[in-house]
Amino acid sequence: MISINSKLPHTGTTIFTVMSKLAEEHKAINLSQGFPDYDCNPKLLNFVNDAMQKGFNQYAPMPGLPVLRELIAEKVSNLYGASYHPNTEVTITAGGTQAIFTALSSCINSGDEVIIFEPAYDCYAPAIKLLGGLCKPYELAPPNYEIDWEMVKKLFTANTKMIILNSPQNPTGCTLSEKDIKALIKLTKNTDILILSDEVYEHIIFDDNKHRSIALYPELRERSFIVASFGKLLHATGWKMGYCLAPEQLMKEFRKVHQFNVFSVNTPMQLGIANYLKDPETYTSLPGFFQQKRDFFRSLLMETNFKLLPCNGSYFQCVSYAHLNKEKDTDMAIRLVKEYGVASIPVSAFYIRTTDHQVLRFCFAKKQETLEKAVERLMKL
Repeated sequence: MISINSKLPHTGTTIFTVMSKLAEEHKAINLSQGFPDYDCNPKLLNFVNDAMQKGFNQYAPMPGLPVLRELIAEKVSNLYGASYHPNTEVTITAGGTQAIFTALSSCINSGDEVIIFEPAYDCYAPAIKLLGGLCKPYELAPPNYEIDWEMVKKLFTANTKMIILNSPQNPTGCTLSEKDIKALIKLTKNTDILILSDEVYEHIIFDDNKHRSIALYPELRERSFIVASFGKLLHATGWKMGYCLAPEQLMKEFRKVHQFNVFSVNTPMQLGIANYLKDPETYTSLPGFFQQKRDFFRSLLMETNFKLLPCNGSYFQCVSYAHLNKEKDTDMAIRLVKEYGVASIPVSAFYIRTTDHQVLRFCFAKKQETLEKAVERLMKL
């Protein structure tokens, strides 16, 4: 046998793969993994197909097609009043996860400490460990998952290199408040601490609230990588298309890694997306589209024995069952698949220490009939 010294010895298959596979085996309704079960707009498909037919099938420039980068810079300027130069401060990536990994790879060295807020999207901690960094989690608790910034301050050391934010957050659906932003500005002032802001759900925010992008705040923008996803925006998660925004100094380092990782991403899709996004309604209509789904799903879940937690953004609804039993959330999630035919994600999977608050996450980016069938089964619990 060949001996391999694993860089991630305690890391197994992601919970998303595990639960989706289990759902397939038991023919369960899959509300676990975050992807829609409906098609994206035919106009978008036509734009991509047209680009292929016209011969745009070779390498794109390393940072992405200029037309798409220019459109993104215009979009960010219109939404947040922030100026990013398309030539030097916008890069098209192979999805949000690749952008996150590349941003971390460009600046995290052995011994650097990175603060994350848990429950956290599961790619953050492994990437930090791979790079020799130290992940310092700050654990949030239901129902509101509020941040105590005085406690966060106690995590700071001379080795603190970065803070990772995610708003709207996966899995909780919570969003950063103005109070949170002011506290973050105060904590990072006169420091060299970087910010990685995961904003892949920026357009899925509810109740007439506005997304507080880091791009809105000059004091934070100057030290931040901002990651966004076309998969969430276009209902096309399988295309793995996203982008990163950063000031020129940071983006220069980002591109050094990007060019030796994926180099460039799908050319015809870039052109198709650029043509599709020329109509701002493609993203300004998303809050209303997903709020209808959230409200519909929540109204159905109110007929079950679960307790609903707040959902201010993203397309995930978390529920508590702590009042029903003391079953581990992983066991509960597996039992829901096997006995009731509905797949969810146990939220303990989003904590390094697998902290279990007996909370499950459901994805409501589904057809109305899918949600109805799922809740019909959950009502039997």
